[in-house]
Amino acid sequence: MTRKNTASTAAPHTTRRPRAAGPGRGVVLLLTVGTGLSVANNYYVQPLLGDIGRDLGLPEGQAGLLVTVAQSAYAAALLLVLPLGDLLERRRLIVGLSSACAASLVLMATARSQPALFLGAALVGLCSVTTQVMVPYAASLAAPDQRGRVVGTVMAGLLCGILFARTVAGALAQWGGWHAVYWCAAGLMALLAAAAALFLPRYQETGTPGYRHLVASVFQLFAREPVLRLRAVYGALSFGAFSVLWTALTFLLSAPPFSYSPGVIGLFGLAGLAGALAAARAGRLADRGLAHLVTAVSSVLLLLVWIPLGLGGTLLPVLVLGIVVLDLAAQALHITNQSEIYRLAPQYRSRLTAAYMTTYFLAGAGGSALASLAYARLGWPGVSVLGAMLGTATTSLWALATLRRRSRHRRAP
Repeated sequence: MTRKNTASTAAPHTTRRPRAAGPGRGVVLLLTVGTGLSVANNYYVQPLLGDIGRDLGLPEGQAGLLVTVAQSAYAAALLLVLPLGDLLERRRLIVGLSSACAASLVLMATARSQPALFLGAALVGLCSVTTQVMVPYAASLAAPDQRGRVVGTVMAGLLCGILFARTVAGALAQWGGWHAVYWCAAGLMALLAAAAALFLPRYQETGTPGYRHLVASVFQLFAREPVLRLRAVYGALSFGAFSVLWTALTFLLSAPPFSYSPGVIGLFGLAGLAGALAAARAGRLADRGLAHLVTAVSSVLLLLVWIPLGLGGTLLPVLVLGIVVLDLAAQALHITNQSEIYRLAPQYRSRLTAAYMTTYFLAGAGGSALASLAYARLGWPGVSVLGAMLGTATTSLWALATLRRRSRHRRAP
């Protein structure tokens, strides 16, 4: 692993240890903000679903599919575009993707029909993979003993972007309608492209095979690494539950007895933001060898949290508490997952991210689609049951993994 313009004698598929100091605070801050801005583009739509549906004549179930389209396109980009992070110079890739995302957001801002809107959502989803180029880039720049902290900080930016997007989108929609949200987002992505070009260090892997081999090796890594498979399933279940909540929440809050406007609905993202920020410490705990403990606590919380969330259909304070706890658990588990998989093969970080995050966002797309259907047919109680089922699966997986881990330790000489 080497930066451009730096001599290296490393053999193919080997890495040079990053400088002990790691990336500067300014670089980490830019990557954290950039990660949040990039991923937010997929989530501005959630508090706007009611307004967009009324404007373009979309029923609730079909309007919710906008989230599914964006997340499905994002998952495709994770598989087909993200491996380029191990092939191309990463700063240049980040600048190019950010610029393309700005252009795609302009398409959404000017959409006046259903086909144009869904096409724009798909293109934005594809280009927003910039987020996942930045995460392994940050991990590669960090010193080994700081990797969990740096990844945790950047990942906090990711989840904060997902959650804060709702607040920003709701407020902007109150002021200028839902089209204004996407004009502002396009401007922010153009600024990010310029800042990345000016301030991010150049970085490129060495000895990387061709693109076709890169994509194939994503599947090979998934088949070869049991830790990657386990952490991918944890991530899929937790983000599936996360998507179930946030997709259906807009429908709940815009209907009686709440009947909130998009601006008020967007404010609920601040509740999730509190949980996301609290979870940032998970990376430090993983660095101290406590990944299993964080996984255990997060898994149990992802099940128990659906009790207050279910009651929150009529009790607003209880609903807010549930939002904070679910986002805390989901983010803590996600940071721990990524910290663990990045220990497997440093020279394959982009491909490890591709394998993990493709599974992650496919589950998110499925969770969004199922949440829309569950709410349309069974209301908020049906959504709560769906989320509790995912929480049960997460806790069961943790219990099974713990039993297998103890069994291996008993058999060890």
